[in-house]
Amino acid sequence: MSENWLDLAGKTIIVTGGSSGIGNAIVEELVAQNVNVINADLKSGEFKAKNLTFVQTDVTSPQAVEALVEQTVAKFGTIDGLVNNAGINLPRLLVDDKQPKGQYELTETAFNKMFAVNVKSVFLTSQAVGRILVHKHEGVIVNMSSEAGLEGSQGQSVYSATKGAINGFTRSWAKELGEYNVRVVGIAPGIMEATGLRTPSYEEALAYTRHKTVEQLRAGYKSTTTTPLGRSGHLSEVADLVCYYLSGRSSYITGVTTNVAGGKSRG
Repeated sequence: MSENWLDLAGKTIIVTGGSSGIGNAIVEELVAQNVNVINADLKSGEFKAKNLTFVQTDVTSPQAVEALVEQTVAKFGTIDGLVNNAGINLPRLLVDDKQPKGQYELTETAFNKMFAVNVKSVFLTSQAVGRILVHKHEGVIVNMSSEAGLEGSQGQSVYSATKGAINGFTRSWAKELGEYNVRVVGIAPGIMEATGLRTPSYEEALAYTRHKTVEQLRAGYKSTTTTPLGRSGHLSEVADLVCYYLSGRSSYITGVTTNVAGGKSRG
């Protein structure tokens, strides 16, 4: 198979939250495909390349998103695709019977922050980039969802809700933009290999909401008994699918969210 099978070279793609975790893996693979990659994040990542441009962006700000798009078009002339990857997760309980109104009970502040980063930003970036794609009658929007958005997740109800909203965006926008030859697809990773985003504070919060110790939580990550393929996913496997969906090789796929979870389910 030709190394240029995806034929992405020379395309211009914006990736939000591309400095770490899955976003960084996506950026690296797109760079390897000779794509002009724009990483829209608050902080620059360690990975550098000639065809990688960092634009400091608060994706929850309409003004910042408009500036991102304007800078990208000014430099590259157009935009061919968008990967909505930026997101945060603050594990919280709806009701904490042990510590009512404690640090791990859901608050309006935590709720608003997760919806701003995980949902509002997707609306803002997709609309700003979508205007260009609709005008040129070509392009792809990839929305990063999560297995939690399909199945729910203990201690992560709001995070799950934000990803459920993303799935709704994907289905609806595919119907709206299809007539302009613009595709919208989603990807929902399951348990992936550890990244820098799995911080001690995150693990402490998630363990508390699941009535476990941090050690028990980590042991659960390593367990693959519920995953038919018997292992955690690699970040590169998500990045590979993103590249495929951004390419013309997936030209008849739109409006779907693909679960990348090794066959894992609750059944």
